[in-house]
Amino acid sequence: MRSKLIFIWVMITHLSYAQVPFTQTSTTVGRLQLTLSNAGTIGRPQVRSNTQGPPSMAFPQKGSEHLFEAGIWIGAIVDGQPLVSTSAVDASSGYSTGGAGFEFSPLAIPFQRSTLTSSPNFSASAISHQDFIFNFSDTATVVPGTSTPISGHTQPLGAQILLETYAWNFSFADFFVILNYKITNTSNKRWDSVWVGQWSDLVVRNVNVTRQTGTNFFNKGRNGVDRQNKAVYAWLSDLSADDIDYINSYGAIQFLGIEYRGMFFNPDKPDTFLQRGWPAPRVNYNFWNFNSVNPPWITPQNEQERYNRMKVSVDSVQVNEASFGPSRGQPNNWIQLITAGPMISLEPGESFNYVIAFVCANRVNDGSVPVNNGTVSTPATRSELTGNFTRAKATYVGEDVNENGVLDEGEDANLNGVMDRYVLPEPPKTPKTKIVALTNKVEIYWNDDARESIDPISRKKDFEGYRLYRTNIGDDLGGNLIDKRNLIAQWDSAGNTVGFNNGFSQVKLDQPVTLDGDTTKYYYKYTMENLQNGWQYLFILTAFDKGDEAINLPSLESSFTENAYSVFTGATPTAITENSENKVGVYPNPYQTTAAWNGNLSRERKIYFTNLPSKCTINIYTSNGDLVASLRHNSSTYQGDNSQWFSRFAQTGEKVFSGGEHAWDILSNSKATISTGVYLFTVRDEDTGKIDIGKFAIIK
Repeated sequence: MRSKLIFIWVMITHLSYAQVPFTQTSTTVGRLQLTLSNAGTIGRPQVRSNTQGPPSMAFPQKGSEHLFEAGIWIGAIVDGQPLVSTSAVDASSGYSTGGAGFEFSPLAIPFQRSTLTSSPNFSASAISHQDFIFNFSDTATVVPGTSTPISGHTQPLGAQILLETYAWNFSFADFFVILNYKITNTSNKRWDSVWVGQWSDLVVRNVNVTRQTGTNFFNKGRNGVDRQNKAVYAWLSDLSADDIDYINSYGAIQFLGIEYRGMFFNPDKPDTFLQRGWPAPRVNYNFWNFNSVNPPWITPQNEQERYNRMKVSVDSVQVNEASFGPSRGQPNNWIQLITAGPMISLEPGESFNYVIAFVCANRVNDGSVPVNNGTVSTPATRSELTGNFTRAKATYVGEDVNENGVLDEGEDANLNGVMDRYVLPEPPKTPKTKIVALTNKVEIYWNDDARESIDPISRKKDFEGYRLYRTNIGDDLGGNLIDKRNLIAQWDSAGNTVGFNNGFSQVKLDQPVTLDGDTTKYYYKYTMENLQNGWQYLFILTAFDKGDEAINLPSLESSFTENAYSVFTGATPTAITENSENKVGVYPNPYQTTAAWNGNLSRERKIYFTNLPSKCTINIYTSNGDLVASLRHNSSTYQGDNSQWFSRFAQTGEKVFSGGEHAWDILSNSKATISTGVYLFTVRDEDTGKIDIGKFAIIK
C-alpha cells in the first residue's frame, strides 16, 4: 500500500492541474479534533459563527476551540531572490479560493487509513488509528480549472507537498495530532537557504457560550514560548463572564523534527550539520498582531518581509518584551510563526520531511491561582502542557531515543532492523461494550478481547484489569465531560502487586451471552442502580495493563473516547392497549423554565414524555385545543431529536436512551417560545392504534 501511495503521488506530480474541490476533513479518534484541508489550511475559521459544523481545533470536546486558522510557509532564495509560498496568512475570513496568501492548490481528495482492524479504513500501511493523506502544490498561479489568478502569487517556488496526519485514541496520546509534510522541489531551480514553518492564529475560546464577536472575540489571548520543547502556545486571559468555567485549556504548535539528506535536523545536536560546513539548525519563534501596521509587532506584507521574519526569533526583536509582548505583556490577537532552518539547499526533485504537532492541555487548578482570575496559566497546567509536549515528541522520535537520526545499539525495540518512528506502547484492546439503559439503572456488558492483547514494546500479554468511570448529574452543563469522570469500580487480576487484586468474580458471567441484534459474546456484566431518569451520565469502560518495570514501561490504559457512552436512563417502551397499566406521562410536571438541566438558550430546554410506545406520534395542544407541536418517536432511532440540548451537552460518546422517553424543547412547530400555562397532549401508538392522553403545566 505504501509503494502504491508513492506511485500515485509521483503520477500526480507529472499531471497538469485539474480542478480538485477544496475539501476539509477532521480528526475524530482522540479528544483533540483538528480540521485540515487539501489546500494546506488547518482549522475552520467559520466555527466562531457556525458551531454546528466541524470543529477547528477542539479540545477536550467540541466547542472548546483553540485555532482560527494555520498553514505552512516555505521560504528559500531562488536565483538570488527570496520567495515564500504560504498556505495561510492574516485574513479576516480565513481561506478563500484564489485569495492572497492562500497559494497552494489541491491535487487530490483527502483519503483516510487506520491501524484499527475494526475500522472500515484499516490498512497495513497506516501509522496511527486515524491517518489522513493530503496532496497540494503551489505551482498553479491561477485557480485550477478557471482563468482567475491567485492573488499576488506570480512566482511560485514549485513546492509539492504530501501531508500525512496521525492521531491516536489512547488516553495517553489523544491530546495531539502529528503532521508529517514531505516537501519536494518540483521546479527546475535550486532552492538555497531553505526555511519552513507554521503560521498560526491560535485563538482559545468556547464558541458554544461566548457572546463576544469581532475584535473582542480575538483579543483575549496570551502567548508563550517553550524553547526546551520547541513550541509556541496560547491560552485565554481576561475571561468574560460567559467564558469562565467553559474554557480551561492550552492550544499549542510544536516543532518535532526535519529529516534532510539522511540526517536528523536537531538544533540541540548541530554537529552533523556543522561538520559539513553548513549553518547550525535553528528553531525561531515570531509574533505579530493580526494584520497590524503599527510597530513593533507589524505583519510582514511581502515575500522579502516574510522571508526575513522566518529567519529571526522573537528574542532578536528589539522591543521591551518584559512590559509588552506576546508572552509577557497584555492580551491581544497574536499571530504565531514557528520556523526551522536553514537547510543549505534543495535541488530540483529533492525532498525533505518536516514534522510538527498540534498539542492541547487542560487547566489544572493547583491552588496557586484563584479559579476565576481570568487566566488558565497555573504552574500545574504548564506542567501538564510540558508533559504533553514530551509525549508528542517521544511518539515522533520512536526508536531514535537519542535523536541522532541513526538506529544505535539497543534502540531497535521491535527487532526489525529498521529505525521506526511513531512508535507507541499499546494498552490492551478497548473492550467491546454494550450499555442498556433501563428505569433508574444501566446494565453494562463487555467482551473478553482485552485479555489477549500483546504489547508491541514488551511483546508480552500484560493485561491486568478493567476500570469503569462515570460522571455525576449536572457535570454536562460545565462542559469538558470526559475529564469529569470518576472511577467508580475496578476489577483486576489477583495475586500480584498491581491494582486491587479483587479478581473478576463480581462481573464474570457463568456463560457468555449475546443480546438482541448483536452477535458479540459478552463475558462480563455490571449493573448500576439508583440513577436519576432523564439526566445524562457519561460511562467509560477501559482496560489497563501491568506495565513493565524492567523496561521502564508504566501501566497503560485504553482509550477514554473510544468507549465513552452518554447514557439517559428512563422508561422502556410500553405499548398502549385497552388495559394499559402505565399511563403516558410528562416530567418534570409542572415544568419550570429555569430547570436545573436547561442550557442558556431557548432551544436548549427539555421536558420528557415518558412511558411511550416504541413508535408513536405525540401532539401537544393548548388548553383551547390549538395544536402547538407534533413529535414522532421511534425508539430504535431516537437520539434526542427535538431538543438542541443533546447536540450542545451530549457531544461525547455514543448516546444511549432507554427507548420509552422523548425530550421536547418546549417550542412550537415554528420554533416559537410558548407561554406558561396548562397544555394537553395525545400519544398515538403506531403499532396498536390506541391513544393515551394527559396534561402538564409550564410555569416560570
